[in-house]
Amino acid sequence: MNFIPVTTYLRLEGGAALGLSIAAYVHLGGPGWPWLLVLAPDLSFVAYRFGPRTGALAYNLSHTYLLTALLGLLGLLLASPALQFAALIWTAHIGWDRLWGYGLKQATAFQDTHLGRLGRPKTSQTGTGVNA
Repeated sequence: MNFIPVTTYLRLEGGAALGLSIAAYVHLGGPGWPWLLVLAPDLSFVAYRFGPRTGALAYNLSHTYLLTALLGLLGLLLASPALQFAALIWTAHIGWDRLWGYGLKQATAFQDTHLGRLGRPKTSQTGTGVNA
């Protein structure tokens, strides 16, 4: 039996979060227009202008399920559909990113994530495809 890489499980979890968030949003009767804000967490990229550590911190804060869970809980406690919908859209965004391999960032570079390095591996000058 072949071993399934841990990153595959993490990516599938992202897909599950995406699917469940959309299903819950539809089930609760959320309006369509707030989905225009689905890319808002990616505004955290701007922080990379101040260096990889600052960028990673901003990105990770806007791409962690912890904050979406807290926002959703606050929405439930305050009986606020707007907060609940925002939490679901935000969670869907994170799930989409994780499904496609965009994980939480390391402080070294944008490409370094908890799911591995983004992009294609560098090849040697001989063209053998071996990582350099």
